[in-house]
Amino acid sequence: MATTLTDSQKPFSLDPYHVSDVFGFILPAPLTELPPYYQPWMDIAQHVTELIYSHTLRSHILKMPLLNTRFLESHRELRLAHLALSVMTMGYVWQEGENDTVKILPRNLAVPYWKVSQRLGLPPILTHADAVLANWKKRDPHGPFDMENLELLVTLPGGDSVRGFFMVTLLVELAAVPAIKSIPLVINGVQCGDAETVTRALEEISQAMEGMTDALKLMHAYVKPDVFYGIIRIYLSGWKDNSSMPAGLVYEGIQAEPMEYSGGSAAQSSLLHCFDELLGVKHEENCGAFLTRMRNYMPSSHKHLIQDISLQPSLRGFVQQEASELLTAAFQLCVTKLMALRSYHINVVSCFITIPAARARQLRRQGNSSQEETVSRAPTALEETGTGGSGIMSFLKTVRDRTRDVSLPLDNRAMQKSTNGAQPQNTQYTTHQTHLQSNTF
Repeated sequence: MATTLTDSQKPFSLDPYHVSDVFGFILPAPLTELPPYYQPWMDIAQHVTELIYSHTLRSHILKMPLLNTRFLESHRELRLAHLALSVMTMGYVWQEGENDTVKILPRNLAVPYWKVSQRLGLPPILTHADAVLANWKKRDPHGPFDMENLELLVTLPGGDSVRGFFMVTLLVELAAVPAIKSIPLVINGVQCGDAETVTRALEEISQAMEGMTDALKLMHAYVKPDVFYGIIRIYLSGWKDNSSMPAGLVYEGIQAEPMEYSGGSAAQSSLLHCFDELLGVKHEENCGAFLTRMRNYMPSSHKHLIQDISLQPSLRGFVQQEASELLTAAFQLCVTKLMALRSYHINVVSCFITIPAARARQLRRQGNSSQEETVSRAPTALEETGTGGSGIMSFLKTVRDRTRDVSLPLDNRAMQKSTNGAQPQNTQYTTHQTHLQSNTF
């Protein structure tokens, strides 16, 4: 029987974690400009791609003044500053590819970058929180939140494909919003013993997961695999577990010893971490250690949310204790949808990394380094390793298999009832999109 929370049991809420009811983990309305004092940063950050192609980015950065970060006051100013400094850093390091990297990030870039990173609790490297969550604006402020009306604030080499990669990933984050909003309902329902509320919330979450998979499918329409593998990936790569930069990178003016940071990774998104903690998914030692380390690449408030979800009473244990067919079916449907999302991610990785990597190896064996073959320009150090430094396919398959381990047995009738049951509002990807069209951000 359902009970009410006692005075000592405060309802779980997303409010302390800077999670938006409309945008989830996405930064609402990112700034497009910094205060005039920081214009030297923006002048370079907004032209990184052209400067890389002309092989002059490094020389422009070396001429840049060393600016004080104390005039950055708001969170949005800090996020835009971190984004601008991040794309400059990635361009500076990788301007000449994997065979002519640098050992030192110059003081005029490294010092302010470090200080901004410290204030945000982010590392001094391009992260998912930068390139995706804080790197967007609407072309028409009153128009829909969709591919045709979104553009990047700053970009990297890769043309339309780099825009597509970041924007599709942004839409996956958006599709997850109904699921993130439902997490407190699940946690509070478990604490109160309210199986009906938990069931409805889990149905919301499973539908949102399906919407995330639908959004991820757009990757094939907006990103060319050879461009992603041959051009984009190196600019998302870090200096940890990367043979191109085995010693890491010295941040001049911070410390004399090199530091190592992982490149961008889908594991830096808070979404699946939240779902794993909610459902009780436990990962193997190596995978779990990598995923835990990736939490240090998230905004600190989002990292704290994941940690606090992990401290709540076990949802899976509650489902087993209640022994309700509908509740068990709703839980199992979430597990199934999460596995489907992870399986589709494996499909995407195969298309955009594994197959192009095989093509690149074939071309190298044939001695064909034609510039017409974009994949032939891909860095050999990465091969089929993720930009975050993981052995990507084995990692993803292991993570998916551990998701299966939390499955609970149920009969087919219960699953059918759950699948055909109540249809929560604003959970489908397209429905949430329609809702956003009427808002101005």
